[in-house]
Amino acid sequence: MTKPVILGVIGSDAHVVGITILEQALEASGFDVVNLGVQTSQDEFVEAAESADAEAVLVSSLYGHAEQDCQGFHQRLADADLDVTTYIGGNLAVGQDDFEETRRTFREMGFDRVFDSETDPEEAIEALKADLDMRSTEAERESQTLSA
Repeated sequence: MTKPVILGVIGSDAHVVGITILEQALEASGFDVVNLGVQTSQDEFVEAAESADAEAVLVSSLYGHAEQDCQGFHQRLADADLDVTTYIGGNLAVGQDDFEETRRTFREMGFDRVFDSETDPEEAIEALKADLDMRSTEAERESQTLSA
């Protein structure tokens, strides 16, 4: 059984279509999705991840101010003692010319994966399955090591 994943649009962004499509695709792939909706604060993401015992947090932003909205996000997750896989996707920067530079910025901020607004939901879902399988495998190895 898959643990929940948290999905929402961060900051003052009110774009809902992308997360609605992603929610449906994630659920069809067997994920238990907690959709926080739009205009979600960092604290709401953290609280939802804690209460749902989530494995992943997926952040969406389409209005171009994600870097501002995500400053300190991973510190909040760490302060809550949460070890979750984090993804971000959308139109993350105003006037975004070089997405590789944008990707590098968000990876440096702590996001495990960074997607542009043209990413097919299936691509993100396949990456999430692989990342969560990898985390499960690491946890299983650690558990076996501790019990040996």
